[in-house]
Amino acid sequence: MKALSVRQPWAWAIIYALKNVENRGWPIHYRGDILIHAAKTCTKKDYQLAREFCHSMGVVTPELISLRRGQVIGIVTIVDCKFSQVASGWGMPEQYHWKLENPREITPIPYIGRLGIFEVPDELVRSAIAS
Repeated sequence: MKALSVRQPWAWAIIYALKNVENRGWPIHYRGDILIHAAKTCTKKDYQLAREFCHSMGVVTPELISLRRGQVIGIVTIVDCKFSQVASGWGMPEQYHWKLENPREITPIPYIGRLGIFEVPDELVRSAIAS
């Protein structure tokens, strides 16, 4: 199944806090379900900036130490992708806004992330969804 690595706390926000836009510098033409992989790396500075943004959206994020990293944590459906020059809700200016719907938590799958879209073996995903 296709997967995307997202740094924390953004990955958490997609699955648990209704973050319905993923900001990327490149478009995606794929539509459908994609795994959200919580990236292993996250600096305290990046976390703090993201936490402040989430707070401005009315979302209180967990402490960095309690967030899963280096694991697939959920599934979301990509339904659209549009470039935007302006900020809007979760969307940042001058970015492609990947429109996300239907976030679902799964049993976490330890997995090494990659840049761009990557594949996670279907048998790992099936067992995580069944749990």
